Amino acid sequence: MSGHEKTGQFPDDFLWGAATASYQVEGAVKEGGRTPSIWDTFSHTPGKIAHGHTGDMACDQYHRYGEDVQLMADLGLGAYRFSLSWSRIIPHGIGRVNEEGAAYYKNLISALRDKNIEPVVTLYHWDLPQELEDAGGWPERATADAFQKYAESCFELFPDVKYWITLNEPLCSSVLGYLQGTQAPGIRDRQKSMSAIHHLLLAHGKAVNSYRKRGLGGQIGITLNMQTPRPATSSSRDREAADRAADLRTRMFLDPVMGRTYPRRYLDAYPGYPLPVQSGDMETIAAKLDFLGVNFYWEDAVVWDQSKPEKYRLTPQYQPTTAMGWPVTPEGLYRHLKWIAHETDGLPLYVTENGAAFNDVLGTDGNSCHDSERIEYLKSYLAACRRAIETGVPLKGYFLWSLIDNFEWSYGYEKRFGIVYCDFKSQRRLPKDSFYFYRDVISGMERV
Repeated sequence: MSGHEKTGQFPDDFLWGAATASYQVEGAVKEGGRTPSIWDTFSHTPGKIAHGHTGDMACDQYHRYGEDVQLMADLGLGAYRFSLSWSRIIPHGIGRVNEEGAAYYKNLISALRDKNIEPVVTLYHWDLPQELEDAGGWPERATADAFQKYAESCFELFPDVKYWITLNEPLCSSVLGYLQGTQAPGIRDRQKSMSAIHHLLLAHGKAVNSYRKRGLGGQIGITLNMQTPRPATSSSRDREAADRAADLRTRMFLDPVMGRTYPRRYLDAYPGYPLPVQSGDMETIAAKLDFLGVNFYWEDAVVWDQSKPEKYRLTPQYQPTTAMGWPVTPEGLYRHLKWIAHETDGLPLYVTENGAAFNDVLGTDGNSCHDSERIEYLKSYLAACRRAIETGVPLKGYFLWSLIDNFEWSYGYEKRFGIVYCDFKSQRRLPKDSFYFYRDVISGMERV
């Protein structure tokens, strides 16, 4: 290493990555045979997205992936986590593969391989084909069957991919999409949300079983954005509140995929909204995982509240916040990883998303972006990862969110998470200071 010794803070085989999602970066929404997804529809609905922004152009990665892959190589990435657009691969949700759409991903995967960057492929990052939503969406069992067929097509199209993630954050798809209505498809219906939870997890299990039958030799898992809030005080009531607060955000998704039942306590809090479980479903959902993806940004603090259905409420915190208003809680990530490791009995873990939005602006020279707040954020969260590994947590990799500024869902383009600055008018890419910081972490030259 040119006379330098690696610090050895992380295992030699630790997988260093960065992450994006199809609708947030690709653009080209009407090119190559792609049809609309629920996010196309939602973003074009007046009042749903800040400033009326849409993902029509995003970062134009569809046309500029070569430039982005070179940036990844300059960074020293070991892996790139990206998602496939279901609407691009199977435009009507079911039916024949669109060869032009598949070719885009084959070219992307080939470009990554040429730079020795491992593709980590997410099958579903929220962008359901609109035609499937028109037929009922995730509240309908048929959508899980359609997902299985879509997954099987992807396994056949890209057989050399070593890491597959079935779903990204099914909590957001089911709760934000069908209960709170703040994300696509923008529905507010508790029964539909409960049905969506089950059918998303059923789709996951069906896809895992399909992958296993093919004997391709790679690994497959799921990414969850679990939360395990801390009690505001040491009282037994607040400790119980914190435990209850993990029921929806964590146990409703983690427990079934780990072979346990849905948390009875959460179901009892909302009687009259049954889960559409059929015979054999729970066994399917519990298909063996090779790893669990953990998306983590912040930790909440909670207190007991008898008046609430779930017996808790959030309470204010003192920590500084990111541009999203999320408190900076690296100690929460440490606690969270320890808790998950205990609950998953040694299953390999990957942090599949972690990062922060700040109000990034270009320097006066127009050729720099000094994002010191993000660097301090990353230092503290990476140190939490290192400490977790030192205490025996089987954490195998870390994927920074995000490689590049992109379409931040209902916030449009006003929130920047990237370590690469994107000028959304010219599509110029410019590495921020945090890009070079992360490069030094990956090379072992920067201690955290």
